[in-house]
Amino acid sequence: MRLLLDTHVLLAVAENDFGRLPHSLAEAAREETNELFGSGASLWETAIKHRLGKLPLPCPLEEWPTLLSTLGIPLLEIRNSHILAEADPLPDTRDPFDRLLLAVCHVEQMRLLTLDRSLLSHPLAWRPRSA
Repeated sequence: MRLLLDTHVLLAVAENDFGRLPHSLAEAAREETNELFGSGASLWETAIKHRLGKLPLPCPLEEWPTLLSTLGIPLLEIRNSHILAEADPLPDTRDPFDRLLLAVCHVEQMRLLTLDRSLLSHPLAWRPRSA
């Protein structure tokens, strides 16, 4: 499955800190059959929060794309099709980064791996397989 990592999940994976993720999300991120992706939207959000002093990073900000690449997590560039798409139904959030990540999932046929309660019920959010 193609999974787009929400910003907080991307940070946990990049820092190899799977302990701060629920077991099912950590397993999904580690599952070799899943393809993991980041988005330029998450990079943008991370840069803003880091520059405001709200978010420490495992390496200098300018090295962040290289770190993700080293981990085998490509960063998808934000394209016009992502900006113009609307995730249907509209998510229960006003956060523009969340809306953009869902739009990326819609366009790229992915699922969003997230802990965000306002996104968990969205059809584009990843859900664990039923046992």
